[in-house]
Amino acid sequence: MTIDLVIRGGNVVDGTGGPGRRADVAVTDGRIVAVGPDLAADGAEVVDATGLVVAPGFIDIHTHYDAQVFWDPALTPSCFHGVTTVVAGNCGFSLAPTRPEHRRLVARTLENVEDMNVDTLEAGVPWDFSTFPEYLTAVERRGIGLNYAAYVGHTPLRLFVMGDDAYERAATDEEVAAMQEVLREALRAGAIGLATSFAVTHRGVDGKPVPSRLATREEFEALLDVMAEERRGAVAIAVGDPCPIPDMYDLQPKVGVPFTYTALLTMPTGSHDALQQLNREGWSRGAEVWPQVSPRPLAFAMTMVEPFTLNVNPAFADLMGRALVDRQRAYADPSWRAEARAAWAGATTFVPRWETFEIAESEARPDAVGRRLTDLADELGSDPFDLLLDMALAEPDLELRVRCILANDDTEAVARLLADEHCTLGLSDAGAHVGQLCDAPQATDFLGNWVRDRQLMPLEQAIHKLTQVQADLYGIPDRGVLAEGMWADVVVFDPATVDPGPVRRVRDFPADADRLTADQPVGIHHVVVNGTPIVRDGRRVDGDPLPGQLVASVPRAPR
Repeated sequence: MTIDLVIRGGNVVDGTGGPGRRADVAVTDGRIVAVGPDLAADGAEVVDATGLVVAPGFIDIHTHYDAQVFWDPALTPSCFHGVTTVVAGNCGFSLAPTRPEHRRLVARTLENVEDMNVDTLEAGVPWDFSTFPEYLTAVERRGIGLNYAAYVGHTPLRLFVMGDDAYERAATDEEVAAMQEVLREALRAGAIGLATSFAVTHRGVDGKPVPSRLATREEFEALLDVMAEERRGAVAIAVGDPCPIPDMYDLQPKVGVPFTYTALLTMPTGSHDALQQLNREGWSRGAEVWPQVSPRPLAFAMTMVEPFTLNVNPAFADLMGRALVDRQRAYADPSWRAEARAAWAGATTFVPRWETFEIAESEARPDAVGRRLTDLADELGSDPFDLLLDMALAEPDLELRVRCILANDDTEAVARLLADEHCTLGLSDAGAHVGQLCDAPQATDFLGNWVRDRQLMPLEQAIHKLTQVQADLYGIPDRGVLAEGMWADVVVFDPATVDPGPVRRVRDFPADADRLTADQPVGIHHVVVNGTPIVRDGRRVDGDPLPGQLVASVPRAPR
């Protein structure tokens, strides 16, 4: 047998949760052919892993790379952080199926819910596809740097069948039946499952609820019937009515494929404790529901032109899609401010925590950059909300940028969620909100800040959560473990130094758009995708052809 690649002399932590061992990993034709000590290289390319951990490539199950994959097939910055497989189409916002007349509508929806630049989407997406199978073909034809899986999204599914009415009303029985057929076609073509959103934060064109939020429970269950028939992949839900979290534990056993939801985050109300207990009880009854948890605070660096975290408030939602002058007029209007305050007064979630707001960018008040909004308000004897709006109005075109924390900053509670065997790592949102956050370094943050520094769990268990757990959740074959016969997706890293590195703003997207990225992690030495190194000695390796593959799930056996 001719060996193509040998990863030599590392501590192999194979992804199963078992103890590491010093071994070599030999690769031929993209697959692992041997794992053991002192394997013969026989002229193969050798990657020196001495003193380092050799693990399966990490699987990021919550990304929005649906569009970026076309102009950035390397899928930066995920590729730098040891990620070798991504799942796109989350929250029900895939690019397909989409009819030509709805391309602009889909782009504007992504602009509002995922902070994607419409000009970037128009310049960067080729739109030479309409159906979901055609979308997968378009991605594969251009080449992929990482392995790529994608949900079919409920929002484009409704638009594809119902047209513009998808934003306005419930579906008829005939339309639901048509959606079932489109979903079935997508699953058989390789979709990794069905993703939907019922989240109140998800408002699309002109501030309207995204189409999936108009679905009835009957429509949703009809789509679940297709998932039960096909038994492929998973169902992903951004939570809300008509499927609140408790209902998932009744529905999932009937469907037979895992459910995962976004997201189980720590909240000031303490709701996370009750949800974690609900999950434990659900699993004890046999319900396979995986809440997605994150090692990072949910923080946004948003401008007041389009303040994402505030848009759940109806007063702010009404301004979405309106002219800048309308927003300026509203911000200056005492009655509008009173209306916004009244909406928060009656809310129990997503109420701004002004003490977490800090000024990130300000042309009018450069002295305020880096300072907390509440500290500035105290000095001026002002209300934080009034000061925020006054500072925005003082900027050219409201271009005040503030950073705020929405959730997930209770360190002790986050630790409990991360350690829970029935919670899974998710919500990196890589590819989305690129102007406001960059949580693609989720894996390196977890390994450095939580596993090494806080000693949350053994390294072997952490790698298991990043690899085999994710592959098994989706029914992805031959990945997530380093063993003979598996695809050679490998990350080689230094557990003593691994760190997510800095986040920086760059301008490298189509239409001259900027984004936040984290392309300089610490401690990630080598990344291999299907036997091909894509990162050597911490530096990106460009190759042709690109080594990534489309990834699909295998049907699950009936219970």
